[in-house]
Amino acid sequence: MSASLPEKQKVILFRKNGGPEVLEYADFPIPAISDSEVLIKNKYAGINYIEVYFRKGIYPSKMPYVLGREATGTIVKIGKNVTGLEIGDKVAYLSGKTFAEYTKFPSSGNLIKLGSNADDEKLKLYAAALLQGLVAVTFVNEAYSVQPGDYILVTAAAGGVGLLLDQVISKEKKGHVIAIASSKEKLQKAKAAGAEYLLNSSELSQDEILKRILEITGGNGVAASFDSVGKDTAELSLSALSRKGTFVSFGNASGTVPPLSINRLSAKNLKVLRPQLYGYISEPQEFKYYTEKLFSLIDNHELEIDISKIYPLSEYRQAVIEQEGRRTTGKLLLKIS
Repeated sequence: MSASLPEKQKVILFRKNGGPEVLEYADFPIPAISDSEVLIKNKYAGINYIEVYFRKGIYPSKMPYVLGREATGTIVKIGKNVTGLEIGDKVAYLSGKTFAEYTKFPSSGNLIKLGSNADDEKLKLYAAALLQGLVAVTFVNEAYSVQPGDYILVTAAAGGVGLLLDQVISKEKKGHVIAIASSKEKLQKAKAAGAEYLLNSSELSQDEILKRILEITGGNGVAASFDSVGKDTAELSLSALSRKGTFVSFGNASGTVPPLSINRLSAKNLKVLRPQLYGYISEPQEFKYYTEKLFSLIDNHELEIDISKIYPLSEYRQAVIEQEGRRTTGKLLLKIS
């Protein structure tokens, strides 16, 4: 039997598209679960830039829209047909609506049960790493399979995904990371994460950055660009690619990438991808494989998770103002309970 639960909970939502001012810290019903679902009391939830795209209307959403993409927490209620899970189990999972005290979730979904030794520190690390960490480990294997010795361009190299890409590419894959970031402080973080070559986008023009990339690579260009900035760096990413290079565009921080003529790719036999994580982990065995790989890297200290700040759920608006203002590095978390 589960303990008695209140009818209402606190969530972060928006009812119309716009800037941070549309965000609400509001009362919302606790969801009822079906026979095949569980109810999770959230402990920590990761803050991801994709929430900005939904809030601004770049990606469509049904309103009122409760934000969130990943969390860790404890199961407090289970449906009668659920097997393999119990009340009290600590879990990490990917789902919408995690900026909430409680989230319902199908027991067959992207959820992994954590061991009884999962203390508060691990709940923090796993919540901070789950979505962005899975992006990093899947993209360097699936979007472009990084090979030892490859030169790889990483834009926003001190962001949440960027710092993880720096580490996985340089340490696990033995590639050479060329990092782009907007300040010396951010570039030093990228360097600490394994980036070898540091390019400051606040001091160098894109033509100067391209020239430096070609100098670093002996005129060849990079094997791949992992670009989460979007509009402002798409042309640079394409120009910086070597023959048979791969442009992995996976973010819109500066706006959506302009339309691209496919004929542009022919001169160097280039490849362009617009991957999203769920395309690589939609099958249960895929999610299990990559999640176990990610958590093993963390537990063995082969992947360091940079949690730069933890905000209470009620302060998400302030968190996103700082995030959009490019005043943050690493991973931001919400503490929910």
